[in-house]
Amino acid sequence: MASLTADAIVCAVRAHGEHGAILRALTQEAGLVAGYVRGGRSRRLRPILMPGNLVALELRARTEEQLGGATVELLESRAPLLAEPLAAAAIDWVTSLTAATLPESQPYPALYTALSAVLQAIGVASSARQWAAALARYELLLLAELGFGLSLEECVVTGISTDLAFVSPKSGSAVSIGAAAGYEDRLFRLPPFLCWQDASPAMGDVLDSLVITGHFLDRDVLDGRNRDLLTVRERLVDRLGRAVA
Repeated sequence: MASLTADAIVCAVRAHGEHGAILRALTQEAGLVAGYVRGGRSRRLRPILMPGNLVALELRARTEEQLGGATVELLESRAPLLAEPLAAAAIDWVTSLTAATLPESQPYPALYTALSAVLQAIGVASSARQWAAALARYELLLLAELGFGLSLEECVVTGISTDLAFVSPKSGSAVSIGAAAGYEDRLFRLPPFLCWQDASPAMGDVLDSLVITGHFLDRDVLDGRNRDLLTVRERLVDRLGRAVA
């Protein structure tokens, strides 16, 4: 019998049968896992099985291929954050994106750490300015972990690593000021904080970075599917823009 005991971030929950639920959660060592929670729609378990919550997960299955039975205990609740529309939209998006794009049972420890950091930032920040950059970096990391990373270290045209100011929407590579001359309107502006660590980037730079990651998520990862999921993101980015306008 296959088994797993681990801390896990709840990413998606779907009703199954009259009382049960299928849980998809991200763990550090096993990656995204799924399991059937008996009574998952009960009054006791519904507050535990909320996206963004950290739970102690125990998963058991007779074979590796079989959907296992799961039990959960709450370690950290993000339920209070759901009363804030912007925080709720961010948690909905980042957990839904994770559940929709990661293959099951493949470890992505860096994504687990980054997702934990995003959720922690949303929980402690006094405004979206303080967690939106973490969200943008998470999207950038997810693209890289799935094999669609952007190349921002040097200019794709000249090979130089200075004066990088744009990103090609075709190649996902950086373009220098000189190489972009005459083509600026066809390129994305490269926010400086994507090239080096900046704890407090300007919100305009964060929004520009979300335009870039959104383009490549849609094209390469979601591939035009999951329109409902993309709508969630569009609403989130729109709210972020209005919140700092």
